[in-house]
Amino acid sequence: MFITVFSQVCVLMILILLGFAASKTGLLTEAGSKCCSDIVMYLVTPCVIIKSLMMPYNTELLKTLLICFGFSLLLQVIMILLSLLLLRSPDSRRERVLRFGAVFTNCGFMSLPLQEAILGDEGVRYGSAYIIIFQLLIWSWGVMLMSGGRGKISLPKLVINPGMIGLAIGLIIFLFSLPMPQTVSSAIGHMAALNTPVPMLVIGHYLAHSDVRKALKDLPCLWAVFLRMFLFPFLLLGLLYLLQVRGTMLVSLVISISAPTAAITTMFSVKYENDTACSVNLISLSTLVSLLSMPLLITVARLLA
Repeated sequence: MFITVFSQVCVLMILILLGFAASKTGLLTEAGSKCCSDIVMYLVTPCVIIKSLMMPYNTELLKTLLICFGFSLLLQVIMILLSLLLLRSPDSRRERVLRFGAVFTNCGFMSLPLQEAILGDEGVRYGSAYIIIFQLLIWSWGVMLMSGGRGKISLPKLVINPGMIGLAIGLIIFLFSLPMPQTVSSAIGHMAALNTPVPMLVIGHYLAHSDVRKALKDLPCLWAVFLRMFLFPFLLLGLLYLLQVRGTMLVSLVISISAPTAAITTMFSVKYENDTACSVNLISLSTLVSLLSMPLLITVARLLA
């Protein structure tokens, strides 16, 4: 089972290496990387969510999705509390980045492709529930944290973002069992298929511009990466198991919480003038560590499921 999951992660890593090479050779520029990120965020992710909900209405499925929303909120709130307790620094600008990076995972770019490859549409539905809570928390608590309390919570960004729009359209299709024309469903499927290769190329671009050797000398960063990639996921996996979460939901949620630090950590760090170098170190190190940690965690989750 470990080898099966490891092989799926290796596929993603090969795509990341292609992005790394494309960036080093100048084929993938900073502007091109930003364009790819926008395409994934505004077009691909909503299509992935919509595709996972294109099915006849089922009361049991709706109930399960609502339960998954509740667990997703619980898991992320626990990580927030643990980050406040376990991550401290005399430099407030660095402390904010460490806490943010330990809590928010790359649940869109890294987790959704894995959930789709390993679990299919059902895994994507649960992963989408996690992303919606992620979006709500990142534009509320995340903004307050990274701004040092100066930032204002943006209500439009809380409720009008690509994930929420994709969920709203998908739920309308699902709740009313709307028949989708073959041409429309095919177009959505083709767009959703970009969810694996394009994000990996973007991650490869960021890795190409990071200094891993310097990051390995950053002890607070290493501690935050350990929390993000090992301590938090294993603790939360144990909690989910005690709460009787089983099957696809357990594995999908573990994939979401075991992903490396979210790329938006650097964007928020730049926006609110925090320690940007620390954010890049967190993303690059956690992404490299994920080659080992994600197969390990997902394998344990599948054994327990």
